[in-house]
Amino acid sequence: MRKNIKVAFKHVSKEYDLYQNKSDKIKSLFLPKSKQLQSFWALRDVNFDIHDGETVGLIGINGSGKSTISNIMCGVVPPTQGEVVIKGETSLIAIAVGLKGPLTGYENIRLKLLMHGFKTSEIETVLPGIVEFADIGDFMNQPIQNYSSGMRSRLGFAISVHTDPDILVIDEALSVGDSTFYKKCVDKITEFKEAGRTIVFVSHSLGQMKGLCDRIIWMHYGQVREVGEAQEVADKYDEFVRWFNSQSKSYKKEYQNDYKRNQKLPQKVIYPNPNANKYKLSWFDKIALTVIIAMMIFFGYCIGTGQSVLGMFQAGNDGQHVITQALNTAPNNQFDKK
Repeated sequence: MRKNIKVAFKHVSKEYDLYQNKSDKIKSLFLPKSKQLQSFWALRDVNFDIHDGETVGLIGINGSGKSTISNIMCGVVPPTQGEVVIKGETSLIAIAVGLKGPLTGYENIRLKLLMHGFKTSEIETVLPGIVEFADIGDFMNQPIQNYSSGMRSRLGFAISVHTDPDILVIDEALSVGDSTFYKKCVDKITEFKEAGRTIVFVSHSLGQMKGLCDRIIWMHYGQVREVGEAQEVADKYDEFVRWFNSQSKSYKKEYQNDYKRNQKLPQKVIYPNPNANKYKLSWFDKIALTVIIAMMIFFGYCIGTGQSVLGMFQAGNDGQHVITQALNTAPNNQFDKK
């Protein structure tokens, strides 16, 4: 019996603008896109389906678009072209994703659960389980900006798996931490699989992929290179990595540069994003935003100027008082000379 599709990417592409400085990024909010502005296509025409209850791995060398896919799945960034279909609630597990540095572990737990729609009573119910799973002891009372990457990963994983998501997206979250915590995470993932949940697993570890995944999607510089059974695709990827590592340093650099240049080439809008208008500002919106910013600057200037004038007025009164005193106490002949 064929399972229902839980996640579908249909001709999905993602473009990022390569700004030279911060001012260019601000200008882009109000002005048409400059022809001289360079773009980078992190994804190009990506197509795949993930079925209900399936565990699918995403592999590929750095810069292949794995994290971009996971971010699009979880609604962190929108696609530039194409359509993404998500049937259910997603939860992204990545090192420190969504965690606020100045807040303590306990405060971050409550904040993230509130963002997932938990009520106060529900938070108090799941809180002990999250604290026990994370197992970072007294550091729960410390700001997470003082945490190691392993502790942040522990906390993020513990929170995400206790939000009871339909689709669990794990982005390199098992690459840090000791073997004990890794075993705990694998047991939890297995529990999710047995419950029929859908899992997307991003990792460089072929051992983890073979042990956890049903299928693997091999990404290569923004494009799907291979999709198939976990063992088969993992073996092909391993063969590619061994071949690549056997090449000379100059060849590796040339190989990478060729692909990166291709990712900067323009792409025609063949498969538009049906939700693009949700994220794009109209000219009216841009004008309204410009007026609001101008008014904020104007009122800020007026407040600052008013305070300055008041200070000058007060200083003037004080100065006049000092001069009057000096005139009254000074010898008359200093000011009565003819």
